[in-house]
Amino acid sequence: QVQLVESGGGAVQAGGSLRLSCAASGIAGIISRLILMGWYRQVPGNQRDLVATVTSEGITNYADSVKGRFTISRDNHKNMVYLQMNNLKPEDTAVYYCNARPFTAPGPGAGSWGQGTQVIVSS
Repeated sequence: QVQLVESGGGAVQAGGSLRLSCAASGIAGIISRLILMGWYRQVPGNQRDLVATVTSEGITNYADSVKGRFTISRDNHKNMVYLQMNNLKPEDTAVYYCNARPFTAPGPGAGSWGQGTQVIVSS
């Protein structure tokens, strides 16, 4: 059972930066290389949307809305995944969730979720 704990959310003004962290437990050794990790975000009343994902080899994928502003990274030895968010905009306000799933999973819903961390960006 994979457990994920996010941290690093908070309130900032537009143009500011935040760094989110996600600590994963229950992933060991070679198994961690089979796991796709990512960040998703959700605004109340809306669906949970992709922000970014990263493979164990460091291959990344980003939502168009965050390209050039956000950077996802991963430390396989520490079982950590990070999201550096720069030039934040009010529309980035959301609860951010960490996700881990096997590469063979059909989507993030088949994986594990953290409890979420709130990000608020004021104009």
